[in-house]
Order: sequence, then structure tokens, then C-alpha cells
Amino acid sequence: MIYLSKLLDQKVWDAFGHVVGKLDDLLVDYTDQAMPPITALAIRVGSPEPKLVDSKDIATLWPSITLNVDISRLDIFQPAGHELYLKQRVLDQQIVDTEGKRLVRVNDLQIARKNNRFYLTGVDVGGTGLLRRLGLENLAKTLARLFKKSWKTHVIPWEDVASIEHDDPLRLKVSQDRLVQMEPADIAQILDDLDYHTTKALLQGFTDEQLADTLEESSSEMQQAVIAALQPERAADVLEVMDPDEAADLLADMDDRISEQLLNLMEDDDEEDLRILLRYPEDSSGGIMTTEFASVPANYTVEQALDHLRTNEDAKDDEFMFYVYLLDENERLKGAISLRELVTAPLEESLSKWFDDDPVFVNPFSPQEEAAYLVAKYNLMAVPVIDPETNVMLGIVTVDDAIDTVLPTAWKKKLPRFAER
Repeated sequence: MIYLSKLLDQKVWDAFGHVVGKLDDLLVDYTDQAMPPITALAIRVGSPEPKLVDSKDIATLWPSITLNVDISRLDIFQPAGHELYLKQRVLDQQIVDTEGKRLVRVNDLQIARKNNRFYLTGVDVGGTGLLRRLGLENLAKTLARLFKKSWKTHVIPWEDVASIEHDDPLRLKVSQDRLVQMEPADIAQILDDLDYHTTKALLQGFTDEQLADTLEESSSEMQQAVIAALQPERAADVLEVMDPDEAADLLADMDDRISEQLLNLMEDDDEEDLRILLRYPEDSSGGIMTTEFASVPANYTVEQALDHLRTNEDAKDDEFMFYVYLLDENERLKGAISLRELVTAPLEESLSKWFDDDPVFVNPFSPQEEAAYLVAKYNLMAVPVIDPETNVMLGIVTVDDAIDTVLPTAWKKKLPRFAER
């Protein structure tokens, strides 16, 4: 393989052995492809600005850089403005390894030949890349053999790379498309390591749903910064898509005037749900509950309950459907049934034969620790939250939010989410 560090500052020879100059940089195009082609050489010839020579004039890049034409017949490359300078814009920069799901530094760039063209194939992010640039590669290989250590080059294929240059709209779109294929928790961890301007630019290309999922896994500081950077209308849309308990926590940390503005921009149902959650102290069970849960009328048969869950919009919004709650006409909790028990029960039978008519529940003003205790004691995936005055079911505290309360703050965003995203 050919590496950029081996080429920089090397003499460039024409077809007749004349020195054209020294290589200053390589240009590639079509960076959304798995292997972007080398389109030009940037050659220093004495003037401040390098001369750009079209890649069709390249005969070899290694072990020497030679051209297939005379120095007087060079094809001067005219850039269109979207080419990528490898030394100037990629080498030593941070990029996202979308396969390894981490932020890495570019220590070198790998180039390969295919037929008569040269292509950028990968990014060297390992220590071997640094040693190569320092001219210590051969020494390091000798020492590795002497001490019977393996010599490994850590190269990430270009197709697994996401550039994070916030001032490069063309490549930023490619990076956004690659980033959103990752899990929201992985994206959030990477964004927490980036500067504000880069994070803002990367997230601008996310859909509301993608942005909401990422924010749910982000730190409170990141959530506040991103929401503040959005137009109020879009910020309200993103909050509507977020889990209600996460959105309520975010709003609770905002200035009252701003949170009120965002609430007023939301759909009525979403606004009502969040206002309910905001009534309760942050350290209460009501403060960590979500208002999204699956319920059916208590007098239904198993078949009716299953049909209801397939067609009811509230049920479709429940991403955490481990239990189905049975409510009377006044939305008071009569019992609960696990989804497994429901789908295995005979269709014609009444739910009353199958559900637990004495479910564990908490008061919305109960401490968070009480909900966590009940979840742990009874091995529950969620515990209902019941209004103490009306017995109306208000929401549920899920196991991940319950466990959050007994872990250090730094670990809260690292917990697995049990709901499907």
C-alpha cells in the first residue's frame, strides 16, 4: 500500500527524468464513494501557490512519483471547488470511525492503485502512522520482530469515515448520512467530545426523530446547547418526538420563559402530557415517569385487546410495551398483564382470567427511590404511577429510569435503553 506521508515533499519527475517540483498535497473527488479517486497533484515549483497537475498525467506514485508526459506538456487541473486536499484538510484532523463508533485522529492516509488510477482507500489512525511520518517505521518493525511483537497498522476504510468539518457542506452531508446509521447512544458519546460549532453543524442535517433519539442519550449540557441552537418551532417539534419524561427534564432545566414558549408551540396533546410531568418534583416518581403506556379496557377479551393494540395510536407510541394495563371507563387501573401472557392467551377468553388484579404501583409524589425499590424487589420492567385522589393511571416508571435514581449522575446516560428505537 502507498501512504501519503511517504509521498509528501518527494520530488516529482516528468517522463524524461526532469524534476517538476516537490509534492505538496493530493486532491481527491467524489468523497461520498468508498474509494474516492485522486484527481490532482499539488506540486511546489517555487511559486507560493502549488501547481495543480491532472491525475491522468500520473505514471507512478511509489517508489517514485513520476509523470507520463514531458514537463512542458503537463495537463493543468482546474478545480471545481469541491475537491478535498488530503494534507490540508484531512491529515491530523479528527474524524468519526463509524464502525468503531469513536472519534479518532488521522495519522496517515492509505492510497491504492487500480488499473491506471489511484484511489484513497483508508485512514491510518494507529501509532504506526505516526512512526511512519517520523521516519521510524523500519526501526519499529525491527524492534517488533526482536521482541516477537506483532506489527499492526490500524486503517479504517474510507467508507467507514465521517468527516466533521462544519464548514464543508458537501462532505458534511455525507458524514450526517453515515452518522445516523449508528446507535443514538454512540452518536451522543461522540458529540460530547466535539466542539459546539461542529456538533451544531452535524445535527442540523438530522431529522426530528434522529435528533430526538440522540438528545435522549446526551448529557444535559448537550441537550440544552442543541435545543437553544434550533429555531423555536423546530425545537418544539423535537421535544414532541422525545420521550415525555426526557423532554420534561430538559424543559425543567430551561429558563421559565423559554420553556413556556416551547410548550405553547407544541401540539395540544403533547403540551398537556409535558405540563402534567412538570407538576412533579424532579426527585419524585412523577418526575421520572413517562405518560406513554399501552392500555386496554378492562372488560375486553384477549382478541379485542390485541386488535386494540394494533390500531390504537397511544399504544403505537409506547416504545416500552412489556406490560398492557387494564383501565376502566374512568381510566382507573384495574390490573396489568405482560405482553407475553397476552399473546399466548386464548383469543376468546376474557382478560379478567389472565391479568394481575393487584398490581404494584406508586404515588406520583413518592420518592424516586421507592419506584426503584419496587422495580428491584418484584423484578418489574415498569411500575404504574397512580393519582392518589382519583386512582387514575398517570404513567409508568420504566426500569431504566428507576435504576438511574440509584446510580451516580455520570452513569445515568450510559444505561441501556430497553425500548426499541
